[in-house]
Amino acid sequence: MIRIYLVLLLIIISFFALRRFLKTPPAQIARYTKILGLGIVGMILIYLGATGRLNWLFALAGVAVAFMFRLIPVLLHYAPQLHRLWAEFNAAKQGTSSYQRTSSPSGKMTIEEAYEVLGLKMGASKQEIVEAHRKLMQKIHPDRGGSDYLAAKINLAKKILLAR
Repeated sequence: MIRIYLVLLLIIISFFALRRFLKTPPAQIARYTKILGLGIVGMILIYLGATGRLNWLFALAGVAVAFMFRLIPVLLHYAPQLHRLWAEFNAAKQGTSSYQRTSSPSGKMTIEEAYEVLGLKMGASKQEIVEAHRKLMQKIHPDRGGSDYLAAKINLAKKILLAR
């Protein structure tokens, strides 16, 4: 007999909880869901720590740290491209376009563009220009799997800056 009352009480509580859930704003539901999720994760960690079964988590953290240290040089190599993609993503999210045409209307490279291609500041010395050109060509040369287009842009930038 008590079981019937408990099941009936559970059904009534579930009914009122569902009604309240449907009337709650989505932002508040999301906040409660985050709090509940963090609470569950915290309780699991406390349980695992109390029973001495937390070793696998420390091993996983060690593997993740080692993986990140191996991944950092690769991410830094692609940092300029990742930065450009991130800027375009943010601009698209805001509804504006951050991409502006950088070449002059005549299609020729300007001095500002040449400095930008070589990654130099305005007024760089000839030695800095040659060094930047050499470093970029070592990375982007077509014989090393690079692009003919990029190599031509780098060569043009060097030519423009050294001719001034």
